[in-house]
Amino acid sequence: MQASQQLNKPKIFRRASFQQRLTAAFICLAVAALFAVLWLAADGKVNLSRWLGPCGFRQRYGLPCPTCGITSSAFAFVQGKVFESFYVQPAGALFCCLLVITAFFAFLTAVFGIYFRFLERFFAEIKVRYIILAVIIIIAAGWAVTLARALAASG
Repeated sequence: MQASQQLNKPKIFRRASFQQRLTAAFICLAVAALFAVLWLAADGKVNLSRWLGPCGFRQRYGLPCPTCGITSSAFAFVQGKVFESFYVQPAGALFCCLLVITAFFAFLTAVFGIYFRFLERFFAEIKVRYIILAVIIIIAAGWAVTLARALAASG
């Protein structure tokens, strides 16, 4: 069969440029550093309360704020307690899962030079405002869960 008669199969990935590999390496290392700091904080070796401080919303209104529990959820996630992480704050666990997936694809791009076409299409078609809207919806949904739990516990 001649080359012109062969079916053109769509390629799943293409070779990444040097700039894409460098960006992916930075993303992978940043996510790894974030999880390392969270793991050290969950183990008690780093004190994050110095930087984060107490929750002013909870102190003022007696209710959890939209991001209350995300740090505790991340601590549970890095300790391998994924289901507990989802129970503590579903939005925090979802963000941790998304960070793991992001680090995985960034690792593949940085080390092996594989740039997936679906990621290229995703970033070309999805606008930043849609990503911000999705983040707001996820945080609001997680807040609804923690708020419902807090109200049920108090009443």
